[in-house]
Amino acid sequence: MVTADQAIQTADPSNIVIFGAAGDLSKRKLIPALVRMMCCGLVHSDSRILGVLRNRSRQEWLDQLRAGLQEFSPHIEMDDDKWQRFSSCLKIVDGDLDDETMYQRLAESLETLGGTKNAMFYCAIPPAWYGKVAKGLRNAGLVHEDEGYRRLVIEKPFGSDLETASALNTELQAVFDENQIYRIDHYLGKESVQNLLVYRFANSIMEPLWNRNYIDHIQISASETLGIEYRAKYYDHSGALRDMIQSHLMQMMTLVAMEPPVEFTADAVRDEKMKVLRAVRRFEPEQIKKQTVSAQYASGTINNEQVSAYVAEENVSPDSATETFAAVRFYIDNWRWQGVPFILWSGKRMKSKVSEVMIRFRKPPFNLFDSHASVPAANALVFRLQPEGGIVLRLNAKKPGLTTDNEEMVMHAPYAADAEEVADAYEILMHDVLTGDRTLFSRSDEIEESWSIVEPILDAWKDRVSIERYRAGTWDIPDMDELTSDCVGGWHKPSIYD
Repeated sequence: MVTADQAIQTADPSNIVIFGAAGDLSKRKLIPALVRMMCCGLVHSDSRILGVLRNRSRQEWLDQLRAGLQEFSPHIEMDDDKWQRFSSCLKIVDGDLDDETMYQRLAESLETLGGTKNAMFYCAIPPAWYGKVAKGLRNAGLVHEDEGYRRLVIEKPFGSDLETASALNTELQAVFDENQIYRIDHYLGKESVQNLLVYRFANSIMEPLWNRNYIDHIQISASETLGIEYRAKYYDHSGALRDMIQSHLMQMMTLVAMEPPVEFTADAVRDEKMKVLRAVRRFEPEQIKKQTVSAQYASGTINNEQVSAYVAEENVSPDSATETFAAVRFYIDNWRWQGVPFILWSGKRMKSKVSEVMIRFRKPPFNLFDSHASVPAANALVFRLQPEGGIVLRLNAKKPGLTTDNEEMVMHAPYAADAEEVADAYEILMHDVLTGDRTLFSRSDEIEESWSIVEPILDAWKDRVSIERYRAGTWDIPDMDELTSDCVGGWHKPSIYD
């Protein structure tokens, strides 16, 4: 958990308005994060939390939130006194999102409460409502920053393709200035992800090797053992390419591949990320099949439990061809990375839950040792994002004894010895919104550029009626071996024990 002395900047008092305050995101993530932030002083004591909901009393909402804390965040110590102090900050505004009078009541509530005029509007609602909420806030006079800041936070997905993403940006920018819009990606809020920038730019040992001369290829992965859980209605129209690669993993790729920014400011960092996206080689139709893999999980066994196939999940069409595994081989056509494959992949119901960035270096040009000695393995530097973030370095060493044979030596460096020291992503990101730090939030041009890159793949996949299957709980995706056949070491299948 973040502590107050770790905070870079103290947040000013604010009115934290949550649209969708009774929804799943609020119960699972937002309220637990706000509880922890208030306990350690990352939210100013004069701040208020206003929940926008309908047909529910304040007490019913409070009971729901406390039950959610017990179910989803049992590690948070919450006795009656602590809950009383936190709940005293919670207010409600009743009404529907499409009811113009609700926004007027919200404005009146903010005026009646007095104190700060700062406001953060968090849209924990389906994306179809983002534009409606923005217009409602404008009509109620809650957009202009005459007496305090106004910041709009929206969750992914930011559109479902280039056209819808551009339309959403246009709709929001007609109401809010770009610097008032915070497109939140919880993946970039992970401390281990942010640490990538520190690993790269605070250590001189890496820079000389960080280029096409020494790196054979890079794999960025997010492997999950879970299925789609309660997200079937969204996921069956999205798939792994939209859900993980276009958003989270491509953002990771920009952090790995970007040039050093001139300063550590939001615009400087995002400018460098944008340069990476512009340099990504576009896909020709005939290359898509060679440079992509898609598959869907069948039934199988995970942790000694039988799990159903994707098409047997509730609210999933039995003839669905939606991919639950996707891999894309990208190339970045610039001086540093020309010819180096960036392989991004993500899958559900895999053998292990591991997210990491694996840098595979070129093999030594000549085996110096005896001809009977084993061929040295290619070195690799692995940035483990979850679980247990840290670094894994794979080197070659001589086997003990009277031999020149070598073996791989694996060196581990955990990011934090105590998991409690690691802040939750939503704590970090909401604190950044409250302090006005936009570094970890995507700009509109980033969003549209990333959609334009994957658009040809989406077009090629949209009309398919069948898809390859893989057995849940395995790495049984043969096409991945072909995709990585010319890469040193082939497909890296991550393990939490590596």
